[in-house]
Amino acid sequence: MQYFGIIGYPIGHSVSPDMHNAAFKHLGLDAIYLKFEVKPEDLRDAIFGAKALGFKGFNVTIPHKEAVLKFVKPVGIAKRIGAVNTIDIPKLEGYNTDAYGALKALESAGVDVEGKVALVVGAGGAGRAIAFILAEKGATVIVTNRTESRGLKLAEDVRKVGDCIFYPYDKLEDLKGKIDIIINATPLGMKGFEQKLPVPEELIESKVVVFDTVYNPPETPLIKTAKRKGCKVVYGIDMLVYQGAEAFKIWTGLDAPVDVMKKAAFSALGLH
Repeated sequence: MQYFGIIGYPIGHSVSPDMHNAAFKHLGLDAIYLKFEVKPEDLRDAIFGAKALGFKGFNVTIPHKEAVLKFVKPVGIAKRIGAVNTIDIPKLEGYNTDAYGALKALESAGVDVEGKVALVVGAGGAGRAIAFILAEKGATVIVTNRTESRGLKLAEDVRKVGDCIFYPYDKLEDLKGKIDIIINATPLGMKGFEQKLPVPEELIESKVVVFDTVYNPPETPLIKTAKRKGCKVVYGIDMLVYQGAEAFKIWTGLDAPVDVMKKAAFSALGLH
């Protein structure tokens, strides 16, 4: 049997095991995917312990996506982004499938980012991936973050590939009427985290596309408000499925059964 898993802290919200185990079963693979709560101080032991135990792959979620770079070699876009969410454990190589997943989720909702102004809230691993891929695809990216130094660093990094500025978190209301896309890349609204809007409500206007990377619960405070105001919404579950499918391909070399994965994720969240 082949072993895979996801590491994060906390990890209770994750439906990745449901999604990947459904894919393994559908394709008749002798494999299992598990979730592990790993504290930041135990990250190194978790990575090298998994290698010693013969694991094939890990997904990485909050708060380890940047810290894990101390222990794995980044490959492809992960090098530019500076964040990893997928690891080939035997090779200790780190990939970023969040960027692909976010872009695919937007495209599937009919959103073309080229020439648009996108506000990315959060400068952690997901925020980094999304800011980079949007800038590379021709969007003007505005990064905001509660910890200003992290936001400024991300904006500086993204400027190497496209247009990006930092805007202070406490002055976001000044952007009213000036943005086309809002993307929440913070845990605000996630199960087990604070249930509140990541941006001032006046920014959520009907012409704005609203994308929340949080998928559990699917209807976050941001998504509920956006729907009420008539915005086009992009759900975090779509990003989850598309990034998961890309990770699956990295680990197995096989095309992932995307519909099967999406159905399993929906079912795990009590949706149909």
